[in-house]
Amino acid sequence: MKKYLVVMVKEPRPGRVKTRLGRDIGMTAAAWWFRHQTRSLLRRLRDPRWELILAVAPDAEGLHSRVWPRDLPRIPQGRGNLGDRMSRALALPCRGPVCIIGADIPGIDRAKIARAFTLLGGSDAVLGPAPDGGYWLIGMARRRALPTDLFARVRWSTEYALSDTLATLPDMRIAYADMLADVDTARDLRMTSRSARVT
Repeated sequence: MKKYLVVMVKEPRPGRVKTRLGRDIGMTAAAWWFRHQTRSLLRRLRDPRWELILAVAPDAEGLHSRVWPRDLPRIPQGRGNLGDRMSRALALPCRGPVCIIGADIPGIDRAKIARAFTLLGGSDAVLGPAPDGGYWLIGMARRRALPTDLFARVRWSTEYALSDTLATLPDMRIAYADMLADVDTARDLRMTSRSARVT
């Protein structure tokens, strides 16, 4: 059965992406970082084992953007909070497991994505935890209907995001992928740069 990897992306305009990072390093520098980080990520994650799909925002601008590779399929994120937008991506009208990731996690590679899909073989859902209490990946095997209250009352951008999400998956077998950090601040950026030099 085909696997689908959805990458959530925003148009890399100053003041519209990575605004917390922008407050530290400047909005233009933050948008530049996001644009180049995302391009690098998309190159790394091309793999015949899954179909790579972009969930774009804003909808109209993202669907016609020249920033992202033209050959990759695109779907609009749509309105609402992060949970609303991820729910739509998880409900892709096709059969097979779906994993969703953000574009601002430098540590993602093909091996970590492959492991997440492998974990879905024996579980209903997989989550990739982040050190701050959030998560960088969520995936669903989609062998049964998604919970109707999926992502309800999740406190996004807090240390409770992962635990709140788990509370909306009470009857599901959960697996955990590797822990990875995203980049929200200049400190995060320094830490990921230092880690890249070490490895």
